[in-house]
Amino acid sequence: MSFKYEINDRFKNIKEFLLNIKEFFEENSNTIHKARNELKVIEYKGIKTVVKGFKIPNIINQVVYAYFRDSKAKKSYENAVRLRNLGLNTPEPIGYIEFYKSFLFKESFFIAKKYEYDFTIREPLRNKQLKNREEIIKKFVEFTFNLHENSVYHKDFSAGNTLVSINDNSYEFSVVDINRMEFKTVDLNTGLDNFAKLWLDEDDIILIATTYANLANADKNEAIKLLKISDRKLKEFVEFKRKIRGKK
Repeated sequence: MSFKYEINDRFKNIKEFLLNIKEFFEENSNTIHKARNELKVIEYKGIKTVVKGFKIPNIINQVVYAYFRDSKAKKSYENAVRLRNLGLNTPEPIGYIEFYKSFLFKESFFIAKKYEYDFTIREPLRNKQLKNREEIIKKFVEFTFNLHENSVYHKDFSAGNTLVSINDNSYEFSVVDINRMEFKTVDLNTGLDNFAKLWLDEDDIILIATTYANLANADKNEAIKLLKISDRKLKEFVEFKRKIRGKK
């Protein structure tokens, strides 16, 4: 089995960890998320890391990722480097590695330094009783607007993919799950549409759209209308898929 990898210069001293990540991953039981892919917290030489193991793709994508398209692990690493070079917060990337067999792409892993956080943005969006809830949401909108101002569009901007850290009554945000990103000019409509996957209620639509409009020097009512349209389209699409699958 052959492999390709890249490691952050700041972490050259744990290159052995990256090169042997399959063994470390298999032996570790500290899973923090498991769905299509799996995330584990692994400590090595005093460095706490989060390792994302991407599942082996189907045979067609094994060819595609081997010859025509960058892997999700590579894109995660390169996007993290790019974000941090722009001064935007995401967990510090350590490296990625891809494994190949018989000229086909197989497994891949992305490793980042563990980011300590208090909760994801899902908590203030769902918990109406959370202390300083409205302020946190407004600061989150500012963080998102700053991403857009730097031509960053996160294509999987769901409620679990923004981490929130509380420091001395201030709030720091860090974006994760970043393999699906576009670097492009983000206009008002596109920027507001980015919030649709958060699954918002009426009050939060108004709060988020108003805050974003103020930052963008745009009309508040137009922003609310645009976000409501995006929110409705997503919910109707999800409801349609549920009906197709026979789910309530």
